Amino acid sequence: MLRRSSENVTGDTIGWKRVFPEHAPGRVLQGFRHRDGLSQMTLADRAGIPRRHVSDMENGRRPIGKETAKRLAGVFSVDYRVFL
Repeated sequence: MLRRSSENVTGDTIGWKRVFPEHAPGRVLQGFRHRDGLSQMTLADRAGIPRRHVSDMENGRRPIGKETAKRLAGVFSVDYRVFL
């Protein structure tokens, strides 16, 4: 964990999600989708989930659950944990 340089309080840390917000699960999902040239609709069809859920996950309005992560991982041939 990184310490804030402006504070000297012991135990005051910043989590990796604040330091690297671009690595949020939704951004990872969006990156894989763009890498493979898939529309949200095509991804939703292949993963068997509603298109609205894809949009909500990409925009951080919906968490990516374990079962959904496994479905997405199957589409992209990656380990499901990249989406958690």
